[in-house]
Amino acid sequence: MTGRVQGVSFRWYTQEAAHRLGVTGWVRNDPDGSVALHAEGDADAIDALIAWCQNGPSMAKVSHVAVREARPTGAATFEID
Repeated sequence: MTGRVQGVSFRWYTQEAAHRLGVTGWVRNDPDGSVALHAEGDADAIDALIAWCQNGPSMAKVSHVAVREARPTGAATFEID
């Protein structure tokens, strides 16, 4: 995700959304100011998490969400990296 996504608790709120949806994986801040996310789980739950990320928490200003397929890692939880 790009935009104003760091310094607005984006990762914490993303973790909460992932837990609520039953999604596993991770979320992290990248050095370029973006936020990266890896999500595993039910396709509908992942779609719901992606939809949530398009707005993020109230203080965020998301300008772009890039989505691409990735191999599952077998994550058992959703963590902030």
